[in-house]
Amino acid sequence: MAEARVEPAVDGVRPQRRPELDALRMLVVIGLVFFHSALVFDTEDDFYVKNAETSDVPTIVGGLGVVWAMPMLFLVAGFGAWHSLHRRGPAGFVVERLRRLGVPLLFALVTLLPVPQWLRRRAADPGYHESYRHFWPRFFDVHLEPAKFPFVVQGEDFETGHLWFVLLLLVFSLVPALLVLRLPRGLGRRALDRLAGAVRRRGVILLPTVPVALICALVGLEKNYAAWHRWAYLLFFLYGFVVAADERFRTAMRRDAGRAAGLGLVLYLAALPGFLAADDPFTDRTALAIGARALYGAAGWCWLVGILGLLDRRGRRPARTDASPLPAAEGPPDRRTRVYGYLAAAVLPLYVLHQPIVVAVAYGVVGWDAPVAVKYVVIVAASLVLTLAAYDLLVRRTRVTRFLFGMRA
Repeated sequence: MAEARVEPAVDGVRPQRRPELDALRMLVVIGLVFFHSALVFDTEDDFYVKNAETSDVPTIVGGLGVVWAMPMLFLVAGFGAWHSLHRRGPAGFVVERLRRLGVPLLFALVTLLPVPQWLRRRAADPGYHESYRHFWPRFFDVHLEPAKFPFVVQGEDFETGHLWFVLLLLVFSLVPALLVLRLPRGLGRRALDRLAGAVRRRGVILLPTVPVALICALVGLEKNYAAWHRWAYLLFFLYGFVVAADERFRTAMRRDAGRAAGLGLVLYLAALPGFLAADDPFTDRTALAIGARALYGAAGWCWLVGILGLLDRRGRRPARTDASPLPAAEGPPDRRTRVYGYLAAAVLPLYVLHQPIVVAVAYGVVGWDAPVAVKYVVIVAASLVLTLAAYDLLVRRTRVTRFLFGMRA
């Protein structure tokens, strides 16, 4: 059987690489160091290590990030999936996803993820003195719970931790591959052409808010997955896959970016009273909580359209000849280009590494007799330095470690 192939963009123009997407990925991953460090001081969140003095401020400030940050990672991953599937075909795409996502997931499960759980026990109970060597096997005392798909492996201490993102992304990546194999040839192209034609009208690019809002309202939100439901993330991933396939979606995002950003802010502010007043806004079935979740879900897509569209507008402005963001073709890359390339390649390893390091640093800092602000700055600064150092010295320098962390050789 001939290998199925992804149809090219309907308008015949293959979408170009978008450097602002790499920049957003870097921004979100680096921002997670600040966010997870703040959870040490948050009253509501059950983080691994908690400071004695806590506050509601991290929850309130963090809300401005969670409404768009992780959805953005899934959306950008959908963009990348379209290009990868287009180049490799379904079989090659699945193999590449297993190597780039499955390998670091399994490696981190064995080597990194037990550490935060062990430190959680030590931080919660001063009388707990079990060594890490003895705790490590108990981390893998697991059983299967198919109802929690795709998190079917469960245990008292076992968890995927912050790598829930990698597991979901790996599972979601199978969806477009299966669609390409199963859909009749040409059907996907015709459907895509109709959708891309529809977004020529103002405001139509915002209609994907409706499915997202319905999932958030009726199914609920999950605290363990950055205040979104796992199936809402699937929508964001698929939206990215579709948007990458035709330049008309990108044009619509640029055109409606300002309107989307403003509407997203209004929806987010309208959702706040419900989140503050409901007993459990993530799962309550009251009209107040359901309405707040619907507004929150709608705000998420609006902000993604606004952020991507506004950045795309800025990136398309003609650059001055004396301030080009790209190096001259005949000369070596400038410093900014080298730093950008270094960080773009580091996104996945930095994501894998950062949370165990944040937890370990916080474990040593929360006992200090110092103001909260000082502790927070120390945790953030030390975690950033150690995460970058671990990546540079322990990951990127050998073929084996690059493979284990999902990097290209």
